[in-house]
Amino acid sequence: MPYFKPFKVIIIGFDGVLGSALTGALDLFSFTGVSWQRFLDEPVEPRFNVQIASVGGVDIRCSNRLIMQAHCDIQEVAECDLLLIPTIGDSIDKVLSRNAELIPHLKRLADTKSDIASNCSGAFFLAKAGLLDHKIATTHWGYANKFKADFPLVDLQENQFVTHSKSKSDSQSGNIFCAAGGSAFYDLGLLLIERYCGREISTQVAKTQIIDSKRGNQNSYTNVTLHKPHSDQLVKQVQEFIEENFYQTIQVSGLAAMVNITPRTLNRRFQSSVAMRPIEYIQAVRIEQAKRLLELGDVTIKSLAEQVGYDDISSFTRLFKRATELTPKEYQDKFSRLAI
Repeated sequence: MPYFKPFKVIIIGFDGVLGSALTGALDLFSFTGVSWQRFLDEPVEPRFNVQIASVGGVDIRCSNRLIMQAHCDIQEVAECDLLLIPTIGDSIDKVLSRNAELIPHLKRLADTKSDIASNCSGAFFLAKAGLLDHKIATTHWGYANKFKADFPLVDLQENQFVTHSKSKSDSQSGNIFCAAGGSAFYDLGLLLIERYCGREISTQVAKTQIIDSKRGNQNSYTNVTLHKPHSDQLVKQVQEFIEENFYQTIQVSGLAAMVNITPRTLNRRFQSSVAMRPIEYIQAVRIEQAKRLLELGDVTIKSLAEQVGYDDISSFTRLFKRATELTPKEYQDKFSRLAI
């Protein structure tokens, strides 16, 4: 029987938090690897160890006056895999002012490997900590004007359901995610579950929680599961170029010329940092995008191949089957959001 060491998730609790956002995040991650298994009478294998942390480990007074008990003191959290900042339920300015002690801990944990994610107005905490400066982010449309006025250095994309930004500095290896609020949190939650546990587990959660997993614009977070932490900035530059231009013709020689090194050196550095050659990374990015297009619903194979950068349908189909062990049609039948 395989054993999975649970990923460590810390949810920030603070006075004025929206109670349903706090408990919703707790439930979504706590029952990953649990609910589906119970339904099928299989061994339970929790994939996440989830704790609510507050400053001093004190109780949390939610905006609906529900009192929640924290599991731990945020000051004692040295690191985690995922840090979640839920929705602010009370006056944003009041909550930020009264919970200013949280800001240094957000900055501290941002300097580790942790991924960080906010829901709705929780993005105000990230912006207050400076973690979103010169990055894309999103929040609830109702707070967009205030957010832009308060944090002009942030590239706010209020029309996006979910955004994904790279780390703030070279010392960080984590990623920053924002959800627009409301049901968008479930889009983000499923995305993060897929990032850590794979697509099959994410689909199980969507089915057990009866979550409509149709997503908005995919381009900002299509290849999040391919990002492995490394410190080679040249390789990161090439990765970003590939992810932004995967639908175009890309030659390894052109990539190497773009960063002023030889193709052989680029291959070596990619292998060292990403455990793939550049051509394999290009193919992986394209296959990931193809999967998501298939999951969204009806798309012809010809159109699909063209959208992800392939003129030769047979070549695309062969690569797709090699990566997934399914033909595109079989994959669509199995994982299409229309079938969930």
